[in-house]
Amino acid sequence: MNPLENSKKIGTYKQIEEKTSVKNNESKATQTPIDMIYAGRDTLNDNLENDLLDILLKKDASLFETIVAKLLVNMGYGSSYDNILQLKGKSGDEGIDGIIKQDVLGLDKVYIQAKKWTKATVPGPEVQKFAGALRQKHAAKGVFITTSNFTETAKKSAKEVSDNIILINGQTLTKLMIEYNVGVQVEDTVQIKKIDEDFFEGN
Repeated sequence: MNPLENSKKIGTYKQIEEKTSVKNNESKATQTPIDMIYAGRDTLNDNLENDLLDILLKKDASLFETIVAKLLVNMGYGSSYDNILQLKGKSGDEGIDGIIKQDVLGLDKVYIQAKKWTKATVPGPEVQKFAGALRQKHAAKGVFITTSNFTETAKKSAKEVSDNIILINGQTLTKLMIEYNVGVQVEDTVQIKKIDEDFFEGN
């Protein structure tokens, strides 16, 4: 390569880096302390999501299904963990890993399929199989959860089959685990205080 051309490229890269650095500094300058706290929290949560997913992938399938069930209960699907009627995780489960009853008599149920997959994405036929299992059970609601992701065909299949089949991938799963305190705990709490205008108005 021509040394002159190489020098020009290096110069261009430096200019891009300098402009990016200036923009980042300008962005930081316009941030309030509250903005910075929230930005820091978001960064910590991003790292926590990755750590949670790594742990889920190392656990066996039956424990993963239990974690999924506890998450759904924390989200309000069923009043307690005892409302889980079935949690098989075995072959021949007809595409159903768990059933949560949402009322005392069990008239309203949510059917669960939980797949702990690492690299492979969940294809359309897997979602169609789950939909078929729901039809056999005359079920109205289904949640398909995986540690990986869904192909576009799988997403399309879910929409075509029913509005009541929800697909949750690994990223969404870990976000929900953090939001509903499953497998995580509060490490610290920061109190942010401000002037109490009412206090001074009354004095």
